[in-house]
Amino acid sequence: MEDLEIEKIKKAGNIAAQTLEYGKNLIVKDASLMQVLDKIEEKIDELGGKPAFPAQISCNHLAAHFCPDEDDIIFSDQLACLDVGVHVDGYIGDTAVTVDLSGKNKNLVKASKEALDNAISVVKPGVTLTEIGKAIQDSIQKYGFAPVRNLSGHGLGKFEQHTKPSIPNFDSGSDEKIEKGMVFAIEPFASTGAGIVQDSGIATVFMMGNKRPVRNMITRQVLREIETYNNLPFTTRWLTNKFGAKAKYALREMEQLGMIHSYPPLADRDKGLVSQAEHTILIDNDGKVIVTTKM
Repeated sequence: MEDLEIEKIKKAGNIAAQTLEYGKNLIVKDASLMQVLDKIEEKIDELGGKPAFPAQISCNHLAAHFCPDEDDIIFSDQLACLDVGVHVDGYIGDTAVTVDLSGKNKNLVKASKEALDNAISVVKPGVTLTEIGKAIQDSIQKYGFAPVRNLSGHGLGKFEQHTKPSIPNFDSGSDEKIEKGMVFAIEPFASTGAGIVQDSGIATVFMMGNKRPVRNMITRQVLREIETYNNLPFTTRWLTNKFGAKAKYALREMEQLGMIHSYPPLADRDKGLVSQAEHTILIDNDGKVIVTTKM
């Protein structure tokens, strides 16, 4: 891995860390969820980065992929998982935190945070993925909660939000090993419910798939905008802010043509509450473990 690549990975992580801290403090009672997301993405730009994916705040039984395109959710007593991704020239920092506005879920928040810390503590070249997963599972189950088994940490590549390795949130038995030069996110989720998530609701997060020629003028304009995201995820709100409601028609047409992939919100199967914590890890050429998203 080249020194310049390492510096960009570190810079992306630092911007993500600053943005997460900023965004966490915006999640307060009576604030608008969508306005908080807008401010978080403005902060990323202000600090010299770009979103690696749309900022997301998934509440209560929702674990991921919640990016509303209507300003009708006001914070009150939710359990809010804030997930922030930043890229610098394609190199990504990915981080997350849970804010408990009710004050009733301290142990659930603590479970995912401790799982993340304990997983990071075992990371080094040569450690197996199952050892990381076991650290996460043991930490969460100690509090009486379930790790979410069908969500995982993931490798981060240049303009690639999810690549190898896949870091399990449980003792998976995988003997795949961490190696020098890897960049990945460790992302424990703790649940009071099933510990299994499933699609729930209408997708507002998408990613470019197979490009095809389109005739409709607005669809062509929206497609040109999507191409500027360099195959990273995007959200409906970004497009409606620029093109108005007609952007939704363009998205529908592209979905029907198989041009874009949709990612609906993910909810605990039993509607249990879900907490989340996440950091990005870089294993440098010397085998040093660097948490790029720690302040």
